Amino acid sequence: MKPDDTPHDSQDSHDSHVWQVPRQALVVLLAMLGMLGPFSIDTYIPAFAGIAQSLAATPVQMQQTLSAYLFGFALMSLFHGALSDSLGRRPVVLWGLAAFTLASAGCALSQSIGQLVFFRAVQGLTTGAGIVVSRAVVRDMFAPAQAQKVMSQITLYFGVAPAIAPLIGGILFDHLGWHSVFWFLTAVGVLLWAANYRLLPETLHPPHRQSLKLSNLLQGYWQLGLDPRFVLLALASGLPFNGMFLYVLSAPAFLGQHLALAPTQFFWLFVLTITGIMGGAWYSGHLAGRQPPKRQIRNGFVIMLGISVLNLIANTVLTAHAAWALFPIAIFSFGWALMVPAVTLLVLDLHPDRRGMASSLQAFVASSANGVVAGVIAPLVMHSTVWLAAASLAMMCIGLVAWVSLHRLWPDIGRV
Repeated sequence: MKPDDTPHDSQDSHDSHVWQVPRQALVVLLAMLGMLGPFSIDTYIPAFAGIAQSLAATPVQMQQTLSAYLFGFALMSLFHGALSDSLGRRPVVLWGLAAFTLASAGCALSQSIGQLVFFRAVQGLTTGAGIVVSRAVVRDMFAPAQAQKVMSQITLYFGVAPAIAPLIGGILFDHLGWHSVFWFLTAVGVLLWAANYRLLPETLHPPHRQSLKLSNLLQGYWQLGLDPRFVLLALASGLPFNGMFLYVLSAPAFLGQHLALAPTQFFWLFVLTITGIMGGAWYSGHLAGRQPPKRQIRNGFVIMLGISVLNLIANTVLTAHAAWALFPIAIFSFGWALMVPAVTLLVLDLHPDRRGMASSLQAFVASSANGVVAGVIAPLVMHSTVWLAAASLAMMCIGLVAWVSLHRLWPDIGRV
């Protein structure tokens, strides 16, 4: 770690020695943990039709394989971070990765749609360990400005996953069948476990750990859940993501039916969206320490609001066409990635002694919204590009209202 990366606040300074190789290696390691979620979702989407045919599953049942994963992720996200506050970051990540690997093998071996739904739910229950805990690791090790740079770099790397995951899944499905997609995820789990066993530092030392007693955990959940600042920040960070995630979930209908793209052309949605995410993440890291978080968050919402309104108007007056219909999603993604690293760090700093739990609850809010969008909203609106655009705008506006409310009630949050 370089000298200027050393945390400056006292409660973080004890972790300045735990990572002795270049910071970029830590960024890659933590980004790999974050990429596990997109890989678990996006890799098997190209195989939807093949899985349905092989297992005699209906479209509704196939949608349940996605909803089961998302709700499982949301449920266990409540506990991953809290457990890491008590047991340490490292063991929670390693046990989570081990369980994910076994669940992926279970998906590959599934002989019925019921078995696949079950093992997808187990995947969801375990995937969040790395994603949730990695955020706490970043803030354990770095002061705010440096933490935002690291978080932005992680978001940038993380952005690659949804772009390449469908390509990998499509190739595997075409050449080796749908079972190979889940064997691939099994291999990813093995490699990630080995890499983290070898390299992941323990950033939460015993003197800073919380008691694992039920009363202490309930007190922490109560403290965070009743903190309106936390609730508003969690909504501001978690809900806007669904403005673009809705299009990913609706990709077969949006791309195949409305835009008349062949399955081999679906990658354009992912490429443009991830380009937006990577651009926004890079710019967020560039602004860290130069521009107050509050201004970055405001600018991100301005971009998302403006392009969402234009997208709705365009889809109302024009027939959707691939020549233009994908670009609003990419611009929206840029705005989201510009603001989310700053919002995430504000969440983690509200209660420094419970960063893991804060990350858990933040992920729970976001994942619950993802599950509702996957299981309820997407099936209701995917038949119309106008309804897709309207739903995207509505979900972004919920996050915007949360941020504006926070800004008015606590104007000092995010000022420095």
